[in-house]
Amino acid sequence: MATAYLNRIATVVPALDVHHLFLDLAHSMLDDPRLRALFKRMGQKSQIDHRYSCLELGPDPTEALDTSGLYRHGAYGSTAERMAVYEREAPILAERAVTALELGTDAKHITHVLITTCTGLSAPGLDLELQQRCGLDPSVERTVIGFMGCYAGINALKMARHIVRSEPEARVLIANVELCTLHLKETKSLEQVLSFLVFADGAAASLVTAEPHGISLDRFKAVVFPEDADLITWKIRNDGFDMILSGGVPASLRGGLERTSDIVLAGMAPSDIGSWAVHPGGRSVLDAVEQALALEPTALEASRSVLRDFGNMSSATVMFVLQRLMQSQASGTRGCAMAFGPGLTAETMLYTHVG
Repeated sequence: MATAYLNRIATVVPALDVHHLFLDLAHSMLDDPRLRALFKRMGQKSQIDHRYSCLELGPDPTEALDTSGLYRHGAYGSTAERMAVYEREAPILAERAVTALELGTDAKHITHVLITTCTGLSAPGLDLELQQRCGLDPSVERTVIGFMGCYAGINALKMARHIVRSEPEARVLIANVELCTLHLKETKSLEQVLSFLVFADGAAASLVTAEPHGISLDRFKAVVFPEDADLITWKIRNDGFDMILSGGVPASLRGGLERTSDIVLAGMAPSDIGSWAVHPGGRSVLDAVEQALALEPTALEASRSVLRDFGNMSSATVMFVLQRLMQSQASGTRGCAMAFGPGLTAETMLYTHVG
């Protein structure tokens, strides 16, 4: 049976860095001075310096934050308005990511396209848009992995591995495209406002084949902690998609990973792993993984640097981390990737860097 390899990754973000602007916006929503002070402290501890958005700033932020009118003070946009922006902007960002992958003439030889996204829905969708925009074969097999949240990037790699193992000549293009900043809310809930601290827009494109370079996709395992399923939820509402990201997530992940580390690592010790691609759902999430597995302080540096530079871009984020590790790790290094989301679920992957 063929071995599947993640050969290369390209990543892109929109032009506008909105981190400090969104912090100011979120801070202004809170009337209670105590909550404002708490939010400010949390912002300072977030270890995020930059986050990017597809939105364009409006000429008068006191009236509307952006030119599309999604964030008009006192009248934030409906789901339909947010989806109109998604339908316009997501294909542009996805095309940029695929172009950055530099497929060249190999674009015509792509056999499968896998799309992950949880921040917008439309049909015809991103799969057909990419086929047309990037010159792919009209008969390319297309699959959209939708609304799975931050761990969908791992699921796409899992599906690509299944395809290559069953069809060794397959060339699988994966695109992870998320526009998280389309779903801000006007709210006085501190828990919901705190979610504005981390989420951002970004996209990744990658190629998986049986060609032995990049990283080998060795093993996948999902672990679910259903007793904490309500800690992460993502639901469609009239005024956008409604995210709940509870402050209880880190503790749940820490306890869950402590119980399941033997399963996740297939009996290996954490010290056997030299390459950690952990989804940076937030500083406290990375701290929880580090503590659960008793990792060295430098083990999650790639994840922490992506969090610092880009924030949490949902399903695309773990691909940003893998890209950095592929550029820095020696051949033969064993690795573990993991990403978290609704369920409460940890999707994990064991891999090996190859020359």
